[in-house]
Formats: sequence, structure tokens, C-alpha cells
Amino acid sequence: MKALVCILLLLETFVFVVQQQVDGGLNENEISQQISSEDGRQNPPQTDTLRAEASTDRQQYCDLGIPDIHAALRELTATVTEQKEKNRELTATVTEQKENIRALETQLRDEMNKKNEEISNITLSQVELRKENRDREIAFSAALWESGDGYIGPFTTEITLTYKNVFTNIGNAYNPITGIFTAPLKGAYMFRISAYGHGGTAAGVSIYKNEERVVLAYAYQPQNTLNSSNGVVLILKVGDVVSVRLWPNARIYDSQYNRSTFSGYLLFPLK
Repeated sequence: MKALVCILLLLETFVFVVQQQVDGGLNENEISQQISSEDGRQNPPQTDTLRAEASTDRQQYCDLGIPDIHAALRELTATVTEQKEKNRELTATVTEQKENIRALETQLRDEMNKKNEEISNITLSQVELRKENRDREIAFSAALWESGDGYIGPFTTEITLTYKNVFTNIGNAYNPITGIFTAPLKGAYMFRISAYGHGGTAAGVSIYKNEERVVLAYAYQPQNTLNSSNGVVLILKVGDVVSVRLWPNARIYDSQYNRSTFSGYLLFPLK
């Protein structure tokens, strides 16, 4: 604003001088004399003094105002430049922090996914292991009579015995209605039988794998009690059956003491 005022004052003076030259064709000396005479006529002596002081004030005003504006502009420009630089640095810092945050989020997400996958795998492994262990939990044991006592036999042909007094049937592979054990998985199985009777008639039973006789428990004497037992380890495939058959013309006895039994269990699975 100060600069504009100074410029206007200078222009006013310049226009006045040019106008005088155009109107009267006066030279510089004449112009100066005319101005002096006119000033002498129109203005008292103190007017020259005031005019000189005003001119001096205008010059000082201009001299003081213009450098102040330039200095202020330079200072403002420097401040804006500095602020822009700071803004650029701040923007770069913010961008870097955002990148760091994104990288950290990605790392955390990957680690969480990895942990979740590991937990899922562990859980699946535990479930499969529990299932496998349940599949391996195969064992049974049973005696002939659920209650009371008595003989079975003799018969002229072999018959499959049904051991109805079930003590244990883990895995439900033994059927007390048919007396047949069915292998639920391939493996090595241990089976045992015991036969009890009285003298005069033989006490004999056999373990069968499918339709093949494997082992026999047999005893005979004219009098007194008879006891016989046997056992065998069999390799069974899924679906193989094991049963106990009474020998022809033999008989066995059982009571609440459970003397005639059939038992079996899985030793270990096979691939």
C-alpha cells in the first residue's frame, strides 16, 4: 500500500511538468522560475517550507515503505517455503508410517493366519487321533448264561455257541445274539476260550476264523470236573469273523461262576 502511494505522488509531479511544457513550450529554467513566481504569489513563505517538508515526508514514506514491503514479502516467502518443506517432510513421514503400519498389519495377519492354521491342524490331528484311538479300542468278554446254570449239548453236529452274559464289548464288534465277532479294522487280535464240564461226556470247543478251525480246547475223563482252555493271535482283515463252536457229541456247563467264556481284543492295527 505504501508503494502505491509513492508511485501516485511521483506520477502526479511528472504529469504536471509535462503539461507545463506542452502548454507554454517552456524550458526547464522558465518552468522553475514560473513555478517559483507562482508559488511566491499564491503561497506565503511558510508554504515553501511546508511543501519541502511534505516532499521530504513523502520521500521518507516511500523510502521506508517500499523496503519494508520487500522485506516482508521475502520473509513471508521464506516462511511459506520453510512451511512447505516441513509439510513435505511431514507428508513423507506420514507416508512412511502408513507403509510401516500396513507392513505390520500384513505381518500380523500372516502370523494370525499361520497360527490359526497350526491350531486347526492340531485340532484336526487331535480329532483324527481320538477317532483312531476309538477305532483301536476293541475288546470283549462274555460267558454262556445271562442267569441260572446248565449244560449246552451234546449235539451230533457242530453248533455256534452264543455267549450271552457280556462283561465287556468295547467297540461293539461282538454280537451276543449270534455269538460272532466281526473285525472292524485290519489288525492283530488275541482270542481266548475256556470250557468247563463234568466227567462222562467230553467238553470241547473250537475257535473258528471264518470257516476255518484254528484252535481247540478239549477235555475228557470218566468222572469229576473237566476244564480246558486255549488261545490264539489272529491276523484279521476288515469283515473277518471269529466264533466258537461246540464239538459234536460234547457238552459244556456254566453257572453264575462263569466257567465257560469267550474273550478277544485288538493287539494293534495293521496297514
